[in-house]
Amino acid sequence: MKRSYSPALALGIGAVAGLRTFAAPAVLAWAAKNEWIRLGSSPFATIISAGASKKITDLAISELVADKLPFTPSRLKAGPLASRVVSGAVCGATVYGARQGRLAEGAVLGATGAIVGAFGGYYVRRRLSRRESGLKIAILEDALAIGGGILVAALAGRND
Repeated sequence: MKRSYSPALALGIGAVAGLRTFAAPAVLAWAAKNEWIRLGSSPFATIISAGASKKITDLAISELVADKLPFTPSRLKAGPLASRVVSGAVCGATVYGARQGRLAEGAVLGATGAIVGAFGGYYVRRRLSRRESGLKIAILEDALAIGGGILVAALAGRND
């Protein structure tokens, strides 16, 4: 019997969304386009699909740039945090719910991961920025979000 890591993957992709709102759906869309993962018949499969990968990737790149601007609001403010939670919920439901048939559970796991990722990323970045350039830390966080998303997508593909 094959062990399922889907709950951990849903939390993980949620944490990626907590770091960067559009990184998680962009990585999943890219993985679907390259046939790393199967999205199944989830209602979220149309949102995060191979066909949507270009638009989602454009949004993700815009977010990576906007994150470095001085007037960008904190990720912990209501609007940005809500966006991250919704992104995490959609991605968590996609990774876990589509395969397990439990969309609500996957959405809760993804949203939980997004909250942890948003708060954890904020406090780690703030602490590290005291000793190092804020831009360097932001780029490091970008790399962590993208790399973490790719890792989750690769593991989700193996977990099929």
